[in-house]
Amino acid sequence: MKVMKRVLTGLCFLALLLSVFSAQADDSFSMAHDGFSTSYTYNYDYWGDVQMSPDAYRVTTVIDSVSLGLEDLGNTRMSRPQSLFVRNEDLYIADTNNNRILQVHRDGANYTLTRVIDHVNGCEVSTLNKPYDIFVDVDDNIYVADFGNYRVVMMDKDLNYIKEFVKPTDTTFDQKLDFQPKKIAVDVAGRVYALVNNVNKGFVKYENDGTFTGYIGANTVTVNMADYIWKRYFQTKEQRAASESFVPTEYENMYIDQYGFIYATNTVFSEYDLKWDNAKPIRRLNGIGNDILIKNDRYPPIGDLFWIEGASASGPSKMTDITVLDNDIYITIDRTRGRIFGYDNQGIMLWAFGTRGNISGAFTSAISIEHMGYDLFVLDQLENSVTVFTPTEYGTMVYDAIETYLDGDYDRSADLWSDVMKLNANYPLAFRGIGRAMLRQEKYKEAMTYFEKAHDQENYGRAFKLYRKEWVEQNAWWLVLILAVIVIVPLVIGRIKKMKWEVIVHEHNKVHKGA
Repeated sequence: MKVMKRVLTGLCFLALLLSVFSAQADDSFSMAHDGFSTSYTYNYDYWGDVQMSPDAYRVTTVIDSVSLGLEDLGNTRMSRPQSLFVRNEDLYIADTNNNRILQVHRDGANYTLTRVIDHVNGCEVSTLNKPYDIFVDVDDNIYVADFGNYRVVMMDKDLNYIKEFVKPTDTTFDQKLDFQPKKIAVDVAGRVYALVNNVNKGFVKYENDGTFTGYIGANTVTVNMADYIWKRYFQTKEQRAASESFVPTEYENMYIDQYGFIYATNTVFSEYDLKWDNAKPIRRLNGIGNDILIKNDRYPPIGDLFWIEGASASGPSKMTDITVLDNDIYITIDRTRGRIFGYDNQGIMLWAFGTRGNISGAFTSAISIEHMGYDLFVLDQLENSVTVFTPTEYGTMVYDAIETYLDGDYDRSADLWSDVMKLNANYPLAFRGIGRAMLRQEKYKEAMTYFEKAHDQENYGRAFKLYRKEWVEQNAWWLVLILAVIVIVPLVIGRIKKMKWEVIVHEHNKVHKGA
């Protein structure tokens, strides 16, 4: 009897342990499932619920001062780097607090420091001072946002001075402000665009000869109604003049794509404007500064759709940088939770992953993102390191499916999306991708089926209209025949009835006359 009691006691204790571990496992799953507490890859379904997915990227290496051998070369370690730039197989790191640019060459999986750029040959101010950003054009000319020297300096590949872009003397530029460029981009014509500290009229634009030609892409004015009423009705004229004006907010970062369009990120907005597409944290600006970013998903590209208030990393996603691949996929880095978000050229989220922390694949303070091919480089300004991500088989399949569609091989694209679905059956983009391929193949009914699964109402409506048109064209003769029957048969029947009536009347009249 005592043995049975001990056995039962042991079983109860085991059941209790299992329940505890099960609860912990459920909590762990929920943490992974909500996409906020882990670095797992996830997406959102039509209803905005988090859907876990296979990893699109994996960490392959970390570039830091030790791996680059800075100390062995007699150089100090990186300190508060602010930006990355990639040209061909070279990675440039703006090592801001050390007043230098590090040029790193990639050879397969190896990264080697090839040059330290800390000066300019042949100009009066020869040393760099707090370089925040760098751009290298196709001719290997180097542009540096030389923040501490109040200029954007241009030099050739041998670091010889060419020209510099300084504070405009135009009256539209506040002459009381220092010219402090933080981010720069250069188009194929040599025009320079600069994001300048404390300038809220958009990006400062220069022609290739250094002439200031104005601003591009000014942010819209953000007005807090309570502040407006307070200033308008309860402050004196002197108080209003001394208080902060209602002015457009500054951009956070910029990237110029292969077509010359500027992708810009903005982190100053009301979180309540995000889902209504009033905040526009990601923009694609054309030559006159209009936002032409395509947004064909249920929600605009804003990063995380939901955020936890009161947590250590609360609030919406704040896109601190953006990069654009050759296939028009744009990828952003979120400083709020260390997330990396990928979107296709229709504004549809491909995947999201990443978190904050000091483990592999996490960031303490991500500040810049770049790409080399499909590989991603993320700069952490506090860890003084660059994390390199390489796409997994799943991520590569998604890229291949998108690019095959863009190349016009719709049969192959549909097959690739089917392969993606084998790895991720709940991927809305796969349904949409197959539907788009079917639409291009003029298989409208099949396209409607996939668009319905993807809850893509716009493309479903387009496919339905084309299917209806096709059906009408294929059944035109039947429609004409049915229409003819509908029109002619009643006429014939009416004619017959009339003839019968006339006969009856005639016979009736004959009988009447005979009588």
